[in-house]
Amino acid sequence: MIGKTAKKRTAVVAVGGNSLIKDPRHQSVPDQMQAVRETCAHIAGMIENGWDVVITHGNGPQVGFILRRSELSRHELHDVPLDSCGADTQGAIGYDIQQSLYNEFRLRGIKKQAVTVVTQVLVDKNDPSFKAPSKPIGSFMDEHAAMERRTSAGWDVVEDAGRGWRRVVASPMPLRIIESDAIKCLLKQGFTVIAVGGGGIPVVEDDRHELVGAAAVIDKDHASALLASGIGVDLLLIATAVERVALNFNRPNQRWVDHLTLAEARTYLAEGHFAKGSMAPKIEAMCWYLEHGGSQALITNPENIENALAGKTGTRLTRA
Repeated sequence: MIGKTAKKRTAVVAVGGNSLIKDPRHQSVPDQMQAVRETCAHIAGMIENGWDVVITHGNGPQVGFILRRSELSRHELHDVPLDSCGADTQGAIGYDIQQSLYNEFRLRGIKKQAVTVVTQVLVDKNDPSFKAPSKPIGSFMDEHAAMERRTSAGWDVVEDAGRGWRRVVASPMPLRIIESDAIKCLLKQGFTVIAVGGGGIPVVEDDRHELVGAAAVIDKDHASALLASGIGVDLLLIATAVERVALNFNRPNQRWVDHLTLAEARTYLAEGHFAKGSMAPKIEAMCWYLEHGGSQALITNPENIENALAGKTGTRLTRA
């Protein structure tokens, strides 16, 4: 059980970007705000029980919306670079979370404030993913439009399983959270911090060691694990679509698990129990966190955060 203690406890809580959109009919800004409000009610319950929290979040659908608007307005306006899309969504989603937490704190009588840190994350400009981009972003195009964008904008484009052409970008591993010290300082001062949105804005160092934005997408869970390790929190909590982790997911012999050791998690990853596009990156991030000094990690859905902290559900990962 991860419950109240006399010592102040700290956590990084990673919330998926898709969790802000319940279904294709509810994608508007007010719809997303409502979804954020529901998730923040559960995080506020955690904070009420004595946790200091840094909230990270995904932004995949939201970046897609910005890119689509940019495509539709190309005849009048300039394109929005991918790193700027990341910054835009950090601000917008951070605003949603800040306002939702303000209202929750007021209802619960919690004397706290939430603040958003627009966060850059350093990646290696020589990361192999830059030579073999594979992360699809934006909307589908026909071949003619894809070739035009390859020529005019230097995009990498691929045909996507007969559904059309899409832009692909690199997904490099995060190396350093640029604003890590600021985030840690705010957390120590008692603020609830929203940071590393969308995995952070990917930046590289140029030949003069200056930061430059990169056209890439960083995995949100890996960046959250890097942040959690760097600022020394007690818990990495990944809030996702399922209440617990399953072995043999969606098969007749599916089995829910309450606890995994680091060695077990690594074994099950190697055996292919976790899907590459969904659960595998989360388990990999949690393992990385434990291997770099973290004591425990927890995965559950937002509505069960408080129950999982009390040991009633969720899947815990520990070093042994």
